[in-house]
Amino acid sequence: MHDHDGHNHPGDDHHDPIGHGHVHANDHGHVHHHHAPASFGLAFAVGISLNGAYVVAEVVFGILSNSLALIADAGHNLGDVLSLLVAWVASRLARRLPTERYTYGLRSSSILAALSNAIVLLLVTGGVSWAAVQKLLAPSPTDGVAMMSVAAVGVAINAITALMFASGRKDDLNLRAAFAHMASDALVALGVVVSGGLILVTGWAWLDPVVSLGIGATIVVGTWSLMRESLDLALQATPRSVNRTAVLDYLQNLPGVREVHDLHIWGMSTTETALTAHLVRPGMSLDDSLLARACADLRARFSVHHATLQIEAGGEDHPCELAPHDVV
Repeated sequence: MHDHDGHNHPGDDHHDPIGHGHVHANDHGHVHHHHAPASFGLAFAVGISLNGAYVVAEVVFGILSNSLALIADAGHNLGDVLSLLVAWVASRLARRLPTERYTYGLRSSSILAALSNAIVLLLVTGGVSWAAVQKLLAPSPTDGVAMMSVAAVGVAINAITALMFASGRKDDLNLRAAFAHMASDALVALGVVVSGGLILVTGWAWLDPVVSLGIGATIVVGTWSLMRESLDLALQATPRSVNRTAVLDYLQNLPGVREVHDLHIWGMSTTETALTAHLVRPGMSLDDSLLARACADLRARFSVHHATLQIEAGGEDHPCELAPHDVV
């Protein structure tokens, strides 16, 4: 094995510690930058604790005040507490080193967590909306003061928790899912405050379920993109942040490259992108410096953290069976 400086390092054929980069320069070129996602352990711990306590409070006061909005929001928050727990576990698993069985580590667990969180959020929202429809058909008196008081606490708790994940949501879909859960909870709680105030002023009990339906629709719209993006990653689609055409153009313009085929780009996790490609360079010798530069450029320009480049001479006697576009 060769590092960027070209020196051999005994024992490097096994697992590199996270963050160490290396390039193999035989018939394949690899660069592995296993940079672990930033740790948000404190944010997860605080978020789970605060929201867990708040769920209990909402159930108690929801029953005492006969507020479906509070009880429904408690169910929503319970789902989010479980989702935060799943996201936390996934973020820790994503930092595990590769093993003989799991050669990429457990990075993809963060993708599964993001997908499951999106599904749970949509399901819980559907349940809340169904309950709201039932109450809309048969309105019952609601204690507006209790609704407003408890929900106001929820706005603060969920907003604080959401802010703790805000800095990581742009680079990590798993953290974006956690942020979406907390932000949507803050929105739901704010809606409960508004509906409680309007009920106090107007006495219209039907405002409670109507506001719940409106909030549910808002959450579905906001969650749909999260659902679609996490599903794309689970199906190994090219990440939206990577321009495949630009990557292909870059590889085709490397010195001596006549053709590029079998190009694949996919998410290894919610923060890391992998790439494999075959570069046809007729009559050219192996060039470690070219491979190292190409992998560094792919990382810097396209955020591809794990690139594997196979060099071929393109001889007619031994054509690459993966060259046709319809062959995977």
